[in-house]
Amino acid sequence: MVCIYLILFVSLATLSLIILFYKHKSHFSHPNLPPGKTGLPFLGETIQFLSCGWRGHPEKFIHDRVTKFSSLIFKTSLNFEPTAVLCGHEGNKFLFSNENKLVNVWWPRHFNQIFPSSLETSIKDESKKMRKLLSKFFKPESLQQYIGFMDIIAQRHFKLYWENKEEVVVYPLAKCYTFWLACKVFMSIDDPQYIVKFMESFNILVAGLFSVPINMPGTTFNRGIKASKYIRNGLLKIIQERKIDLADGKALPDQDILSHMMLTCTEDGQYMKELDIADKILGLLVGGYDTASISCTFIVKYLAELPDIYDRVYKEQMEVAKSKAPGELLNWKDLQRMKYSWNVACEVLRLTPPLQGTFREAINDFVFNGFFIPKGWKLYWSVHTTHKHPEYFPEPDKFDPSRFEGVGPAPYTYAPFGGGPRMCPGKEYARLEILVFMHNLVKRFRWEKLVHDEKTVVDPMPRPVKGLPIHLYCHNT
Repeated sequence: MVCIYLILFVSLATLSLIILFYKHKSHFSHPNLPPGKTGLPFLGETIQFLSCGWRGHPEKFIHDRVTKFSSLIFKTSLNFEPTAVLCGHEGNKFLFSNENKLVNVWWPRHFNQIFPSSLETSIKDESKKMRKLLSKFFKPESLQQYIGFMDIIAQRHFKLYWENKEEVVVYPLAKCYTFWLACKVFMSIDDPQYIVKFMESFNILVAGLFSVPINMPGTTFNRGIKASKYIRNGLLKIIQERKIDLADGKALPDQDILSHMMLTCTEDGQYMKELDIADKILGLLVGGYDTASISCTFIVKYLAELPDIYDRVYKEQMEVAKSKAPGELLNWKDLQRMKYSWNVACEVLRLTPPLQGTFREAINDFVFNGFFIPKGWKLYWSVHTTHKHPEYFPEPDKFDPSRFEGVGPAPYTYAPFGGGPRMCPGKEYARLEILVFMHNLVKRFRWEKLVHDEKTVVDPMPRPVKGLPIHLYCHNT
């Protein structure tokens, strides 16, 4: 009997593999597809794509194929899906301009196991709802009220974790700073001990989100799912407490994004379910701290390597500091004066963008650059096809903040926040938290790297392998 079951299992497994093989093959049977190779059946070129980032050269995967096949488009297979990679400013312009016309946002299916409420509606619908909800809070005029909070938290952060230290490891501290800010702005929570405990689970969740999606005990993906459930339960408790505080007048309807979500009706006149609110806050916290913390980390790295750039940033930030009365917090006008500092941050975002690229899905057949793209194919765009291209940025490996003076880079060539209708809604929020970080950092310290040849890996976002340890030198000593 055991043998019969074993034979049946093997037969079914073999049949499934044959079906998947021919399904995979059929995806690439259309006429006039883009040039390229699809790699192994099922796996495609996913391992090659990821391994370039693991080795610290995420641009190599695309550069090698652009050189071999086409400068504008090539085909591959990623995440078990037939994929066309659109390159250069022409590719960026096409994708950004055809959002919701020819293409829609697409994420790998396993994301739904981390964010389960998105199973009830499409990612496209969830994305539209979120953008509508966030538009009020992420406008510059709305964010101005948070600059003082950001400055207070930055001061507390540096006092707790940087001051009176000779050496620090930057990456985990930058994550602590941006997560603290996100908790404060999104949920009015600013207890450092609670935040550090909460952040540990978020790090596990993010690692699981971008891992190989094998849901077995002990795997990174499985730990990510468990961390997601733990965080969601914690958020549900916060939501329930906020509901009581709103009823008792202890919380204000417009004090943060959490209150706004709880009190805003959807288009059908219904209030959002608590689980949906928890899931959306979860997504906001993931997006609101991880990318900005990477930018803050690499700003520290480049300022350590480029003392002349540091000196100009220091001069600008001290001019702002000296114009303030004792105890006076940063405000909107102060941040508008930090033009050179923001140009430095923009050059960091060009050279080491937190987001390497994103996926879209073709919702109709279309032709790009003479090649046929079938409905259902996935499209991928990458910042590396423009950010380090000498046609758009001469001497692309040189750190040059002057690229962002005047009108700045040509349209569709600089896209650390994406573009078109899908441009990151938190772009202005990120600018504020980065500038507040730079101000509070450089007016306190100079520093030098302790590991001079520290490698950067991308998995899937860039990070220094050892976390960027530095030696601090206080200005007042």
